[in-house]
Amino acid sequence: MDKKIIYAKYIEELLREHAKPIPIGDWDEYENQVIIDKDNVHFQLMRVGWWDQRRTHHCTLHIDLKDDGKIWIQEDLTEIGIANQLIEKGVPESDIVLAFYAPFRRENVEVVVA
Repeated sequence: MDKKIIYAKYIEELLREHAKPIPIGDWDEYENQVIIDKDNVHFQLMRVGWWDQRRTHHCTLHIDLKDDGKIWIQEDLTEIGIANQLIEKGVPESDIVLAFYAPFRRENVEVVVA
C-alpha cells in the first residue's frame, strides 16, 4: 500500500482522537472540528466556541501530506505532539517536517518520543 494512503489514515485517526471533547477549565462552550481536504491532502483540527465571554476560533492542528510522501506539520498546539504520535505508529522521523520551525532550524530539531 502507498505510504501516502497509510499516512493519511494515521493522520485522520489522530485528528479524530484529538477532537474528542474534554473538559477545559474556563471554556464556556466549544466544539472541535476535524476538517479534511482529501483532494489536496490537508488536515486540520479547529477549536471554535466561547471562552470567558470571548469568541475563539483557532487551529489546533494543521498537517499537509506532500506529493513526496512527507508529512508537513504546519501547526501543533497539542500537549503530546502529533509528530511523536506518528512516530509511535511507525512513521519514520525522516518523513516528518516540523514546518512551524524556520527552515534553517529544522535540521537541528529532533522529534523526541516521550
